Formats: sequence, structure tokens, C-alpha cells
Amino acid sequence: MTRRPSRSVRVLCSALAAGALLTTAACSDGGDDVSQAAAVARQTSTGSPSASPTASLTESGAQTALITAADIEDDWTQVKDSEVANWHDTLIIGTVDVDDFLTGKTDAADCQRLLDGLYTDQLLGKPAGASALRGFQQDQSRLLYQVAAYERTDPQESLAWLKTLPQECDEFTVTNNGQESTVQVIETSLPDVGDDRAGLRITVQGTADGEPATLTEDIAAVRVGMDAITVTAGGLDGDEHDSVEQAVKLGTQRLNDVLAGKSPASTPSEIE
Repeated sequence: MTRRPSRSVRVLCSALAAGALLTTAACSDGGDDVSQAAAVARQTSTGSPSASPTASLTESGAQTALITAADIEDDWTQVKDSEVANWHDTLIIGTVDVDDFLTGKTDAADCQRLLDGLYTDQLLGKPAGASALRGFQQDQSRLLYQVAAYERTDPQESLAWLKTLPQECDEFTVTNNGQESTVQVIETSLPDVGDDRAGLRITVQGTADGEPATLTEDIAAVRVGMDAITVTAGGLDGDEHDSVEQAVKLGTQRLNDVLAGKSPASTPSEIE
């Protein structure tokens, strides 16, 4: 693996992998009918029965659904939660230049929302329920993984928005304290997991510590019912797309296991 430059990059690995399940109350008469109706309702609202409707995602469940260093490729090591809270990179801070867009303020606002979401670890919006976050580091690259529960429509609306960004935010300029950076956004492929998914690669060309620098971040978001996984990983002059794909594959499986009331496997298994 190529060693990254000395400057650390802030990589959002929001692993929003929390699937809120419907709780059914079975009466002494017709209990089976009630349970079946709830299952049908969930399948209709999410598009696929990702997990059995038995309980909502809890804080402990969200923690259990988080991936471990063994779930991702290469030599990632888990870092302390207190360190993750300080993972903020100045290259993604700034004001989007409206003049770069044909439609002006509308597209500029979407691109600003993207940068702000990356910086605040709320790319899909603020979680409405349980959430858990875990960070990993490899050389000077970072990976952030988040699992969180949202309102019924929030994950899907946010995923739909993310899918528009390669076109709306293809390339634009950001200004911060008089320094300009060029940002490019392209679509990336993800494993066919979850109920829906979106993948992006963000490249920021600017200045760090007075020297030219390029930050590359791969972003993945996967919806599982009313919950979602978010992963962001990368570094200066490099990318971590393979690790993001692995995190998405095994992370979605862990979340589905938690939502189904199962204990996730202690070691990774191949998911075809």
C-alpha cells in the first residue's frame, strides 16, 4: 500500500446502519394476522424485507452493527472515539462560488450542503433515533463509519439528493479565507446491498500548510429500511474505494443481522 503524505485527512465514515423495525402487538385473538400485516407494511415502505419487523434499532444495536478493523481490507486500526470527534479537514471548508453554476443559487446550495454534511458528519441529515460512529486509520488515511436511524422518508430523500450531485456539482470552486480550491464530484459503483445506495468520489485540489494538496474521499451511503449506513474514507493524493466497498458489504450484513435479532459473525465472511 502506498504511504500517504504526512497531513491527516478527515474522512467521514458515517456508517448509518440502523434498521428501525416495527413493533407489533399480538392480541390473544388474531395475533398472527397482526404480525403478518406489519410485515407487509414494512416491505411495502422499504421496497424489500431487509429485516424482520420485531423491534426498533437501539443504541446498543447500533453499536453492535458497527464494523470492526477485521471487516475492511488492508491495515486499518480502530481509533479512540475522542480522536474521531476532532477529524475535521480544512480543505472541505469554504463558500461555494455561485458563478460556477448555470442555475446559480439552487445548485450552489446543493454543493454547499454536500461540503457542510461531510464536515459535520451529517451527510444524510441529523439522525432521528439511535446512532453510532467508529473511526479507523491507516498511515495518514482515515475511514469513518456511521450507523443511524432516521425518519421514514429521510434516508431515501437524502440518497436521491446524493445521486444528483455528480451532475449538479460536477466541478465547482470553493473559497476559504481568500484561498480557492477546485472540487470535483463523480459517481462510483457500490455492491448491490440494502434497499438503496449511493456512491460518490469527492476530489478537492487546494492548499494545505502552504503547499498544493489534493484530497480524495470515497463516500458510500446505504439505506436499510428507515436506517442507513454512511462510509467516508480517503486521504491526500489517494483513495480507499476498495475498503469502502468491503465496509459496505460486510456492514450491511451486520446491520441486517442486528435488525433480525441475530448476532453478527465475529469474523468476516464472503458475501456474494
